[in-house]
Formats: sequence, structure tokens, C-alpha cells
Amino acid sequence: MPDITPSPEILDVSNLNVFYGRVHVLQDVSFSMGAEPLGILGRNGMGKSTLVKALMGFIPTASGEANFEGTNIIGLPSYKINRRGIAYVPQGRRIFRSLTVHEHLTMVGAPKNARWNIDAIYETFPRLAERKKNGGADLSGGEQQMLAIARALLSNPRLLVMDEPSEGLAPTIVDHIAEVFRSLVADGQAVLLIEQNLRFATDLCDRILFMVNGQIAADLPAEKVARDAQVQEKYLGVI
Repeated sequence: MPDITPSPEILDVSNLNVFYGRVHVLQDVSFSMGAEPLGILGRNGMGKSTLVKALMGFIPTASGEANFEGTNIIGLPSYKINRRGIAYVPQGRRIFRSLTVHEHLTMVGAPKNARWNIDAIYETFPRLAERKKNGGADLSGGEQQMLAIARALLSNPRLLVMDEPSEGLAPTIVDHIAEVFRSLVADGQAVLLIEQNLRFATDLCDRILFMVNGQIAADLPAEKVARDAQVQEKYLGVI
């Protein structure tokens, strides 16, 4: 069994609470992670996307902390969170329909000598290089997801947060996204992966957290999650 102890920690979330009106959506959520691939799984409506939106500064929190490399990022505007080293690949991709692929990438402004620059992106995603003059509206769902990931990587983050990256994609595209994910992890990239695709998450992550009713209900090795039908049924309703 792999060592699942996250060391050293880069993100430490402690007693995070979020309300939508009177609805207590996140309830004292606490977890920590190091430079690792960490997956968060759960059924719809369990609070997964709310968690990452709170971490990225898109929605307000009622209480709690999220210390990234020793600094609490709760309460900071999202652009400052990004500048501190966290990049976000949103659910639904959020691609600009009127901008070309190349315009999406150049607007980020990555330094040429950085690990991730436009040349590195086109090498990693040759399909984007082929479609560099095409607008966002002309891209397939898989191409849009590649572009969303590429755009996030150009900020050269120390933590990459991905919200449902396999959603709605053909199996061949999911496989390509998985290859990119493995390459990132091999290079030491920390990734927080929000997913419903059990196989995708357990194949790519070392640890899996399960969210149930706005709480972290379990923290398990991905290997155990992948082979334990009782765990899958308990937390995901999968048989």
C-alpha cells in the first residue's frame, strides 16, 4: 500500500463553513494535502464544487481557514489567490466563444522561460496547435477542456485545481486528459481533482476524499477505493 501521508503540506483546510442562505452547505470541512494528486469524490449536491469555489474566492465563507503554503487565502480576491500559485480549471470550461485558441493563451502572459509557456502548451496539446486560429465556439468539448487546462497551466501554478475535467467527454479524450495529468504529477505538480468519474479519479490520484452532505466523510488510499465495492456503494451508490 502506498504511503498516503501528505508531506510537506501545501494546502491545509481547517473547519471551513459555507452557507447558501440558511442552508449549511460546507460543514467544518478539514483536510490537508502535499505535492500530490488528491481526489475528492461524491454524489451530486454533496458540496464538492462549493468547496473549490470557496477555496478560489468565488463565494464567501462563514468561518474557517485555508492555508496555502502557510498563508490563509480565505477572504482574498480570486486574482490574488491565482497570483499566490493556485490555478483553477472550472467545471464547464468557461471558454470565450469569440476568442481564438491563440488569443486565449496569449492573454495569460506566461514568461517565455517559464516551465509552461505557449510553446510547451502546443507541444503538450498538439490539437490546440492545429486549431490555434479557431474560435472557442468552433472547438469540440474535448478541445475546450484542453484549452481550459492549458490556460490554467500558463500561470505556472504550484497547485492546480480541476473541477470535473472528464465531464461529458468521449473516452478517447478522457484518456488524453489522463495522460497529461500523469505527466504533470510526474513533474511534481500538486493537483486537487474534483470528480464523479470513479475510475478516472482512482487511476490518477494517490488519495481519495469522499464528501457526504457537506462534510469530509472519509480519506482513503485510491487503491482501496478502486477495489472495494462496499466503499463505492457506501459513498457513491456504485455497485
